[in-house]
Amino acid sequence: MHFEIDPTTLPSIARRDFLKKLALASSAAWMSGAPQMVRGNDVQHPAARADACILLWMAGGMAAPETFDPKRYAPYHPGIAVNSVLSTFPSIDTVVDDIKICKGLEHIAGVMDRGTLIRSAVQPDLGSILHSRHQYHWHTGYVPPQTVACPHIGAWVARVLGPRNAVMPPFINIGQRLEGVGEKEELKAFTTAGFFGSEYGPMNLPFPEEAAQSVRPPEGMTGKRFSNRQQLFQKLVDSSPHREYASDYQQESLMRSMENAYRLLSSKEREAFDLEEESKETRERYDTGRFGRGCLLARRLVENGARFVEVTTEYVPFLHWDTHAAGHSTVDRMHREIDRPIAQLVLDLEERGLLDRTLVIVASEFSRDALIEGKPGSNANDQAAHKGDTITERKHYGLHRHFTGGSSVALFGGGVKKGFLYGRTADERPLVAIENPVTITDLHATIMTAMGVSPKTEFSVEGRPFYVTEDGKGSPATEIFT
Repeated sequence: MHFEIDPTTLPSIARRDFLKKLALASSAAWMSGAPQMVRGNDVQHPAARADACILLWMAGGMAAPETFDPKRYAPYHPGIAVNSVLSTFPSIDTVVDDIKICKGLEHIAGVMDRGTLIRSAVQPDLGSILHSRHQYHWHTGYVPPQTVACPHIGAWVARVLGPRNAVMPPFINIGQRLEGVGEKEELKAFTTAGFFGSEYGPMNLPFPEEAAQSVRPPEGMTGKRFSNRQQLFQKLVDSSPHREYASDYQQESLMRSMENAYRLLSSKEREAFDLEEESKETRERYDTGRFGRGCLLARRLVENGARFVEVTTEYVPFLHWDTHAAGHSTVDRMHREIDRPIAQLVLDLEERGLLDRTLVIVASEFSRDALIEGKPGSNANDQAAHKGDTITERKHYGLHRHFTGGSSVALFGGGVKKGFLYGRTADERPLVAIENPVTITDLHATIMTAMGVSPKTEFSVEGRPFYVTEDGKGSPATEIFT
């Protein structure tokens, strides 16, 4: 079987329309006034099980049958039938008797007794199964495009709960470049605070090894000179002829974000951003690449009071988890990149007494399948054109299609049950969720419940109600909590 990416089959018109509507929503957010929290009598926040959250984002579509939900293994041989390919990695035992995961994740297998594995996450059929649309949906809880710029889940946590440490940014994003990596920055539009304003947006650290530089004043810009520069910037903003293009609230939020950054640059907490403060041995345990170094940085930031940290393997078209070609060998590489750092992060948080109050999430925008795009019955466009019914070259061996009918989410710490398996997908294709399906809305409700935020939390934005879970209807999977 021969797999190709045919650019003419990609929904370019839908993509352009999506970008235009996102741009309008972003402009509207910049002009919007202060969002007001609505405190109805029926909104009662649950007791928080976690104080901090680390989202480990497997950007690009992590195939559940290649990671946390192994199926019947079909080893490669020339002429293998495509319809026989469910998993291209055999399963391995974990430290939990009834949980098996895929070969290549041996370190994670050793910590599965510290968390819960959800195998029944499902995504909606959005017609065109685009990474940009599904990543936006997963991170904000809303299907794009919207008429307002929706806040990232980390921005919601930052706005509702506030900082754990007044000096530390409450929301930090590690590992994702916002430009120059195959798709325009507009497609990363979920990585913002939306209508909440700049102060609740992420501090972006694309390269964790360079994070320390981002919290140091420019060389020679210290003491009184640095303070004067901050004051001058305030005057420039106040006198700018472009003030009319942003609401007072948004401008004030921008200035507060600048003041917060200034306070961080003058604090001892900035040392948390310096990986060189760790021993060489510790750095080597994590250092499988940029993602691994990001996990180490996330641990240091949470230790020092960060509220929400996202670490991503980074979405770049046709790289990393975007396995449209050379699927098996690519996933083999991704196993090596994520296995040791994820397990080490869990162990280090546990050793420091932080795991119980830190929710660690491993998730992706959707799963993958060798045959089905979207889910059974979907009219989704075919993102991986193919010819023939057999595979004749190893580079075509793997799971290439975007599959939304059943994916996996691993949760550690944060009040979730230990060594617990929740939900199930079918053993044979189609590998859809057949037990306890968890939608994006319900998954967000589960995460927010762990963090002590009601899924019905509501803000009024320009007179329009806006909820932390879509329409306030998220229902948490309370069975996973202790």
